[in-house]
Amino acid sequence: MIHWRSGTVREITGSRPGALRLRVEVEGSDTPALALTGLVGSPQVGDTVLLNISALRRRLGTGGHALVVGNPSQLPADPPDSPGHIVKARYTPLQEMVLALEEQESPHHEAMRDHPDIAAGDLHGMPVVVAELHSSLPAVLAGIRSIAPGARVAYVMTDSAALPFALSDSAAQLVAAGWLATTITAGQAFGGEHEAITVHSALLAARHVLGCDLAVVAQGPGNAGSSTTWGWSGLSTGDALNAVHVLRGHGVAVPRVSGSDPRPRHHGLSHHTATVLSRTLLGAADVVVPDGDVEPWPRVRDEVAAAVASAAGFPRLVTLPAVGLTEALSSSPVPLVSMGRAAAEDMTPFLTAALAGRHAASLLT
Repeated sequence: MIHWRSGTVREITGSRPGALRLRVEVEGSDTPALALTGLVGSPQVGDTVLLNISALRRRLGTGGHALVVGNPSQLPADPPDSPGHIVKARYTPLQEMVLALEEQESPHHEAMRDHPDIAAGDLHGMPVVVAELHSSLPAVLAGIRSIAPGARVAYVMTDSAALPFALSDSAAQLVAAGWLATTITAGQAFGGEHEAITVHSALLAARHVLGCDLAVVAQGPGNAGSSTTWGWSGLSTGDALNAVHVLRGHGVAVPRVSGSDPRPRHHGLSHHTATVLSRTLLGAADVVVPDGDVEPWPRVRDEVAAAVASAAGFPRLVTLPAVGLTEALSSSPVPLVSMGRAAAEDMTPFLTAALAGRHAASLLT
């Protein structure tokens, strides 16, 4: 169920492409709100807006704001006529029609249909880094840039967490900083520079249509978990790694690790990564861990080795030095924060993500 509220916009507190941050007066109190402008237009001070406050009311971690559902006092103008008939966020009240790379009206349709490598489903060994958490993205890119600063990198955002690309401040900043050559929203996710119907098509387009050297696959903000074996949104990383294997790419998994998470199931190697490696991965992938002898690295290596030993697929433990990665991470154009903890509090998740990126970039030579 949705908790609806009506409020008056008192201030526009921030803006970037695709999003406005607002201060909305609701029942006499200030409420932070986000308007995704591609869906609801651009509310102005004084407008009366309809809000969904459910996540804010439950104090969920992602966003910390209400979402603008509509602006009845000033309806957005109709968009210009344009091609595209693929509907995303399908059959929800805010479904959006987009032009997907694959569809008949797309300028890339013929390539997506007839290019021999796309038809064969062959990435020719393109490195693809797959991460569970959206917060890994800037760290992976920092690792890539530490040895291949000129590489063209695509970010493929899956639909297992947030659907709107515009929800991510960090992705928008990484695009603005030139750290990403292109972005592709796959499945029900929408709002990237390009749209794709599947992760498979997104990766093939990144390689053969958009000319990228590497890709990073991760869900958007809003990872969902339940402390159960199978009930968490990042389980889709196994599906993404399997897609890379089927398409003859070179999968590189970012293990989810933490040196400070108070939850035992996520301290050291997260049970999430252990489940993906041992039970959902059916193909091959490299799992990169620092070779240091300071905890939690020895423990993490042992836990990854145990998951690899019981795997149905063919994961490979790769241990590498993390020398220079702290400096590489310091160049990130966005703050490094994961599960509410900054890099200064716990560097381990960012070092592992950056090392995966560096390893993927090394495969280009």
